[in-house]
Amino acid sequence: MSEYHTPEKVQIFGKDIRKEELKYHRKRTAVTKEFTFDAAHHLHLYEGKCKRLHGHTYKVKITCSAYLNEIGISIDFGDLKKIFQETVEEKLDHQYLNNVLPPMNTTAENMVVWMWEEIENRLNRQKDYKDRGARLEELVLYETPKSYATMKREWMEEETDGK
Repeated sequence: MSEYHTPEKVQIFGKDIRKEELKYHRKRTAVTKEFTFDAAHHLHLYEGKCKRLHGHTYKVKITCSAYLNEIGISIDFGDLKKIFQETVEEKLDHQYLNNVLPPMNTTAENMVVWMWEEIENRLNRQKDYKDRGARLEELVLYETPKSYATMKREWMEEETDGK
């Protein structure tokens, strides 16, 4: 194990590092952020416990990618938080999902696609991100700590017969 050394000085912008050095590469990179919200729902035409009204603390993992901006950031974590809050949390948190989502059976599989569409649309409306090719790469919706639905970019881009 190497010995810990306290830095003798803090790096100073403009002296120790220049603006053109802040962007280290020109690769697409992804960031992931996790969120939670609470909501109730029930499933139609389902034989099991979930046919009754019940609630979950849902966890959402959002992975977005883009090419870096001039200071070396692909997607700002704070912007990703705001996008989640405005597209998902404000609409679904502490709600009865069967009333607030479009007509659908409120399965994790249906919900993860709806969330994808909402988040991707919101991300595409931000010019700075659109200009750098920002896109949603993966979205995971945990209904319980051990049960989740996943949506990936390549699956959303596949041609399907129905929605």
